[in-house]
Amino acid sequence: MTGNEIRSTFLKFFADRGHRIVRSSSLVPVNDPTLLFTNAGMNQFKDVFLGLEQREYTRATSSQKCVRAGGKHNDLENVGFTNRHHTFFEMLGNFSFGDYFKKDAVAYAWELVTSSAAGRFGIPVDKLYFTVFGGAEIAPGKVLGVDEEALNLWLSIGAPKDRVIPVPGLKENFWAMGDTGPCGPCSEIHYDMGPAASDQGHTDCKFGCECGRYVEIWNLVFMQFNRVCDLCDVKGNCLETHLEPLPKPSVDTGAGLERLAAVLQGKISNFDTDLFQPIIRNAGELTGTEYGKDAKSDASLRIIADHARATCFLITDGVLPSNEGRGYVLRKIMRRAISHGHQLGMKVPFLHLLVFVVKNQMEFAYPELAAASIQVGKVVLAEETKFAHTVRIGWEQFQEDLSELGRASLKEDLNESTKAVGPAYQEAYRRGASMVGHPIVQYPGTKAFRLYDTFGLPPDFIRDAVRDAGLEFDESGFNSAMQEQRIRARASWKGGHKDVANPVYAKLAATYRTEPDFYFAATAKDCRIEAIVTKEGAVNELPPGTEGEIVLDRTVFYSESGGQVSDIGTLWNNEHTMQLADVRGAYYPVSGLIAHRIVAKEKLAVGDRVAGDADGARREHIKRNHTATHLMHAALRNILGTHVKQAGSLVEPGRLRFDFSHFAAIDAAELRDIEQQVNDEILLNSEIQTDVTTIDDALASGALAFFGDRYPEQNVRVVTIPDPSAPRGFYSKELCGGTHVRRTGDIGVFKIAVEQSTAAGVRRIEAITGVPALADYQQARQLLHEITARLGVNEENLTAALERAEQTQRQLEKQLETLKRKGALSKLDDLAANARIIKGVKVISAEIEGVDRDTMRQLVDSLRQKLGSGVVVLGAAEDGKVALLAGVTKDLTSRLHAGKIVQATAKEVGGSGGGRPDLAEAGGKDTSRLKTALDLVYPLVEQML
Repeated sequence: MTGNEIRSTFLKFFADRGHRIVRSSSLVPVNDPTLLFTNAGMNQFKDVFLGLEQREYTRATSSQKCVRAGGKHNDLENVGFTNRHHTFFEMLGNFSFGDYFKKDAVAYAWELVTSSAAGRFGIPVDKLYFTVFGGAEIAPGKVLGVDEEALNLWLSIGAPKDRVIPVPGLKENFWAMGDTGPCGPCSEIHYDMGPAASDQGHTDCKFGCECGRYVEIWNLVFMQFNRVCDLCDVKGNCLETHLEPLPKPSVDTGAGLERLAAVLQGKISNFDTDLFQPIIRNAGELTGTEYGKDAKSDASLRIIADHARATCFLITDGVLPSNEGRGYVLRKIMRRAISHGHQLGMKVPFLHLLVFVVKNQMEFAYPELAAASIQVGKVVLAEETKFAHTVRIGWEQFQEDLSELGRASLKEDLNESTKAVGPAYQEAYRRGASMVGHPIVQYPGTKAFRLYDTFGLPPDFIRDAVRDAGLEFDESGFNSAMQEQRIRARASWKGGHKDVANPVYAKLAATYRTEPDFYFAATAKDCRIEAIVTKEGAVNELPPGTEGEIVLDRTVFYSESGGQVSDIGTLWNNEHTMQLADVRGAYYPVSGLIAHRIVAKEKLAVGDRVAGDADGARREHIKRNHTATHLMHAALRNILGTHVKQAGSLVEPGRLRFDFSHFAAIDAAELRDIEQQVNDEILLNSEIQTDVTTIDDALASGALAFFGDRYPEQNVRVVTIPDPSAPRGFYSKELCGGTHVRRTGDIGVFKIAVEQSTAAGVRRIEAITGVPALADYQQARQLLHEITARLGVNEENLTAALERAEQTQRQLEKQLETLKRKGALSKLDDLAANARIIKGVKVISAEIEGVDRDTMRQLVDSLRQKLGSGVVVLGAAEDGKVALLAGVTKDLTSRLHAGKIVQATAKEVGGSGGGRPDLAEAGGKDTSRLKTALDLVYPLVEQML
């Protein structure tokens, strides 16, 4: 059974049993600060389990894309060296949201795994073991016993008694979403891979041995309890808890596709299945390496194959290589694959070629790969090219580090003749020195980690090079730096678990949904107050002057979502004779329910009937900007390419902001084309069409989904901007729950205000429409009029007049620089005459006024020539900054290092720098300490000599 067949079989099995097949969510979690990447099948259902969201189905099944690399869940360093660790993997799962529980979950798993009927896996029972929760102390003095229900269900369905095993403790067979919230026992299905799978060579070990023979293939989580906090510390951390039965127990299961493939295809390693072998074969052909011939090269091929999959899926889902967050993890994954390619002899970019192998392998289940593969290949090639440059820089830094360490140790322990004998003698000397008690020189672990983390040099490569240089590798220092980095990464993404929905909102959402009237009007009467919520919880009344939240049975106030800000306005009595409250905003506390943030002007009570007035003028501005966002999105894809994907947006009354994936700055001509194309569509005055359909039908019709939005399977809104001249009959079609103008002409005019970068590979455009855009054009016209008037030219001759003015300014600046340089060079004799003699070496350290760095470099070179042999350090202060240059004549570079001199000097002025032994530069911030810094040069040189 192929990997694709296993996936399809699993999904069909549960679909036939009333489960909705739900498409995989993005690897970038939606609205979940607790996760770096999607790492489990239940992630996209998290709000459903927490009571924050309701869906129109209670049974679901999915094949979820997952990544575990970085943050709390990090398998990166193990990948390639074990049979089952991966960065990217697929998690098959079935889910019950208060529908069926243990009995059906166990029955489904048993049938699918063990039955030999068509559409089942047919795994022999004598190869399986079934574990259940074996009991544990869940709180001091509170013990939860063995999950007898699950144990008896396995036995009653046919599992042998000696193969159903209770496992005690909370680590193995008990699952919790967080310190509080849903939790419950687990039951796992394990497969006996046989003695050949033992990493330790065991031939007769029993179940429970962790040698690699017994592999978990499916985990059934029974969400049975709600963990409630009884006592917190002053920071809100829970100290004591108790378990309460959930009113609607749920099920969350996960079966790794790669592990199932290994079992069903008779392979010990996941990498030997058809999910990986085509990629491994292609990587082997590219590198000229045959898989299965050498353990070290096999590991490299496995790493390349695994990381190629992760790379393709992450970039397809909008992650781009960068130096922070998700992009940083992606960059590490890519560079690890590239490094292992280099170890196999690859001297040219190759990883981008595997993008298309992954696409061909996976597009059956993930068609988005096909549409994105060309752009993904470009991204990978660009990163490979950049990495090659970075590695060269890292190697140069490495050589400089080794040179300095070697020089320091040899100066202390070896004579001049020893210095020239090379690494072999140095290594022998190092060993001898350790035997007679001399200190062994280490290459610092912090420096090694910087080479690994910043420049991407593999640790084994660094270790070998350090050893070859006759030094000792600081293993503990490297490991400490690695651990610190992991802690920083984990802290930056730890977030906080989502709380269970306020019981008031959860209870209301269980019975009805807020009727949204904001698509049709800005005013409504006879809206009933269903609930009032304050900081203290649910209340029946809200006194005048009090802040709170209210829920109405229907509302005209748009609730903030999809990047569009919420409406504001007023609540009145039905006769519109009395203002009852100011509405400051609206949001969704749970799916389908809208809470209004208000300040009461009169007493409000549950059951009151009120009239709502949203600020109509403000809403019209928002509608113009929202429809313009759709137009601009389409224009960006038309002009820059279909690789453009939304990466965030903000739609508010005064402007629109749109973030999107694109590699380069947009030039002026492209911006003009984008702006013109949007305004052309506005002039067509097309009527906006809004339809409600299923998400599958919407996407099949060509509709685009926005980044970061979560859409229901049914009743999604599709906003279409028609254009009869377009190939598909529309200019734009997107899934969108926001408010829009009736016709494109209602926008008036569209004007781009700002285009800039927000992150690596992410651009941002801010734009304005309607009256603000008109005002911007008028202001620009006024400014243009003032400039032409001051220059005494008309608009046609303005460019030529500015060019003449710029040319005149450049000539004057050049003349001024020439005069400054001549003035500075005239001081050469005076500077040379003031040189001090330090241990026989001439040293000049002086402040120069009114010169730039180029002139300072010329002065340093001239002074070195004039001295013949010596040291020159010059400093200058200008515009609140310090510039420092140091030069050492060639005959002294074996004793004095210009980079170290200028680096030490720069510290005195709050700066840093460095460079070559003969010439180096630095900068600083504290101009008041420049004289002090320059005076320290003389004792510094004396100390170095």
